[in-house]
Amino acid sequence: MATLLLSLLSCSAGLSSATATTTTPEAKADRIHSMPGQPPAANDLSMYSGYVTVDETSGRALFYWLIKASDVAAASAPLVLWLNGGPGCSSVAYGASEEVGAFRINPDGRTLSLNPYAWSEVANMLFLDAPAGVGYSYSNTTSDLYGAGDNKTGHYVPELSQVGNAVIDDQHDYIGTFDYWWTHGLISDETYAKLRSACEFEVAEHPSEACAEILDVAWAEQGDIDVYSIYGPTCKKTSLHKRRQIRGRPWLPKGSTPVPQYAQKYYNLPEVQKALRANATGIPYPWVGCSDPIYDYWKDSPRSMLPIYLELIEAGKKIWMFRYSIDELGLQTITNWYPWYDDEEVSQWYCYRNNED
Repeated sequence: MATLLLSLLSCSAGLSSATATTTTPEAKADRIHSMPGQPPAANDLSMYSGYVTVDETSGRALFYWLIKASDVAAASAPLVLWLNGGPGCSSVAYGASEEVGAFRINPDGRTLSLNPYAWSEVANMLFLDAPAGVGYSYSNTTSDLYGAGDNKTGHYVPELSQVGNAVIDDQHDYIGTFDYWWTHGLISDETYAKLRSACEFEVAEHPSEACAEILDVAWAEQGDIDVYSIYGPTCKKTSLHKRRQIRGRPWLPKGSTPVPQYAQKYYNLPEVQKALRANATGIPYPWVGCSDPIYDYWKDSPRSMLPIYLELIEAGKKIWMFRYSIDELGLQTITNWYPWYDDEEVSQWYCYRNNED
C-alpha cells in the first residue's frame, strides 16, 4: 500500500508541475497533445497519461490518465482518484469512457464526443488501471496476474483517502441488490425469497453453487436489460459481461450498454495507444475492459470493509455511502433524512451521521 501511495503521488506530479510556471521534463513527456478522433471543442483540454512503475524487480507498472479541471482553476480544484472494481475492470474503459470522464466513444469506435456531465469540468480526474494486468497496466511476472494485487473498489480506496459508494459489505450489497430487483418487478417473489435464503450470507466473490444457480434464475427472469438503467433502451448487438456476471457479482453490468464494445475497439487502435503512450511493452493480446484472469484467480476478498470505514470516520474522514451498509455502522444521526434539489427538482435524498457522543 505504501508503494501504491507513492506511485499515485508520482502520477499527480504532472498536475502540480503543469499548474506551476515551469513544467518538468516528466510532465512534458506525459502530456497528451490530442486524442485521435476528439472534437475541436476538446482542443483546450489539458491531459497527461503514462506509466508509474510500482515494482522494478517484478516489472510491474500501472497506467494512469490525468485530465485537468477545465472549467475552474486546476491548481485549486480537487484531485479525484477514480478506480473501477470488478475486480479486474479498467478505470479507463468505464470511469473515463462511460461514466465521469471528459469523452464518450462514438459508435464507430474511432471518434469521440464530449461528455456534458464530465467531472473533469470541476475536478482534476485521475483514472488508474489497477492491479497489474488490468487495462494497459502490466507485469512481467506472471504470478502477479493470478491472485495478487489490490483492486477492489471500496476495499483499498478507504485506505487511501475519502471514498464514495462501492462494494464494501457482501451481505448488505446482496440485500440491496435483491431488494432493488424485487421492488422494481425484475424478479418473482419466489426467486427473491430463494436469493435471500441462498446468497445473503455468502462471499460474493466466489459464491456457493446454490447461490450461483438461483442467480442464474434471477437473470433469466430479468431478461436482456441494463441493471444500471432499467428504463433505458438496450443494445441488441452485445452480450458483453454476461459470462462474467454469473460468477457471483450480481451488480456487474449485463452488457446491454454497447459502450464497453466501443471502448474495446477504440483502445486497441495503434494511434490511440501511441497518443496515450500505452502498451509500452507490446503485450501480445488485445486490450480488454475487464480481465478474466484477475477475476477468476482473485483471493483477497474480505466480506466487509465496515471496520475500516469506522476507523476512517473516527479519524475525521467523510464517506458517501448508500443506506444498506451505513445502518450497520451504528452512527448517530446528525441531520435527518432530507431531499437534495437540483434545478428545483428532487435529485437524491441524504442524511448525515457521525460517531459524535
